Amino acid sequence: MLGVAYKFRIRLHWMGKASLFKPPFGRLMKALGGIPIDRAKANNVVAQMVDDYQAANTLAVAIPPEGTRAKVRVWKTGFYNIAHGAGVPIAFGFLDYKRKVGGIGGVFETTGDYEADLEVIKAFYANISGKLPV
Repeated sequence: MLGVAYKFRIRLHWMGKASLFKPPFGRLMKALGGIPIDRAKANNVVAQMVDDYQAANTLAVAIPPEGTRAKVRVWKTGFYNIAHGAGVPIAFGFLDYKRKVGGIGGVFETTGDYEADLEVIKAFYANISGKLPV
């Protein structure tokens, strides 16, 4: 996804566990757009990211709805709660492994009705083949 963002000249950020940001690679991870998240503490990642959005002039963050790189059966709600809480749209970024293409398929403004909004979001991704399809 960083390659897609580079192609569209978007400064894309991503969240990673805090240990990735320690020396010797910490500076590189931040330069690549990383935002450290301390998962050892019981802090609220959604609130932290909403605050980051409100403090920034511009901020684009890639957040997988799975909440991880691993294969899962159910999406987590963090990506939605961050977008809704910060009042920012969700951009439909995708990497289609079957067709070997990637891009941004539009944006969606959340309404606060998670279940209804999730149906719209899932409809967009219905024809996208992920690396680890469900």
